[in-house]
Amino acid sequence: MGQKRENQPWVLVRGAGDLATGVIVRLHRCGFRVAVTECANPSAIRRRAALCEAVWQGQATVEGVTCRLVEDIDAAVCVSQADEVPLLVDERADCVAVLHPAAVVDAILAKRNLGTNREMAPVTVGLGPGFTAGEDVDAVIETMRGHHLGRVLLQGAAIPNTGVPGGIAGYAAERVIHAPASGKMTFVQDKSGKTIDIGTLVKKGQEIARVGDAPVLATIDGVLRGLIRAGYPVTEGLKIADIDPRPEQVAYCDTVSDKARAIGGGVVEALLYLARKKDIRLL
Repeated sequence: MGQKRENQPWVLVRGAGDLATGVIVRLHRCGFRVAVTECANPSAIRRRAALCEAVWQGQATVEGVTCRLVEDIDAAVCVSQADEVPLLVDERADCVAVLHPAAVVDAILAKRNLGTNREMAPVTVGLGPGFTAGEDVDAVIETMRGHHLGRVLLQGAAIPNTGVPGGIAGYAAERVIHAPASGKMTFVQDKSGKTIDIGTLVKKGQEIARVGDAPVLATIDGVLRGLIRAGYPVTEGLKIADIDPRPEQVAYCDTVSDKARAIGGGVVEALLYLARKKDIRLL
């Protein structure tokens, strides 16, 4: 497998949060030679299902796919040969000039384009709002929950950002918790003395963390599916936690979500379609 990947062109994925991780896992498993870029201080809350944790820990593994932090392209080549995914801290994707990827996938999910353009690679794909297929990228993948989730758009843009999370079991905005103040994120313990972290079942009104001296309270009953890492310097209003109202989801906190998996499938479809249309080798 390592030798085969060595002879393949690169597919560069910008971003390695939980939704991007669904893309990375699918591409890697399908045999693409994937490299990833991230910012220096990623703030993913679904840490157990986000390969950007490699920035903090040196490596991260989700569903059997390991992503490893590297400092340069030579190290990236070695990691890829070992059947792992190299991650470079390279917010502007300057590595494009050296990697010469055959495809670039912008999975930052910033709701705006942070610099991805069609000059970066023969095939370019953008996830969600902020991109226009046929203009700044070749294809856009719909990221809004609903009938069109994961759809490949070859013209036009994705559904505009509503600012409201997709509904789950009747809950939408209530599922996501934002920092009540600016300060350092601190974990707390429950009544039994156990540290509250991802995977904990919580009750509405329960203190689940602290930002500085300000308590962070659960907004609904459910599973704490996401919680920003302890010590992170958050700013007021930053998304810091995510509660899933379905208690059975406690078993899935470290796996790719249904939404991320659908988006990943859309990216695979887009890359294969565009590679065939443009007569470009990706595998």
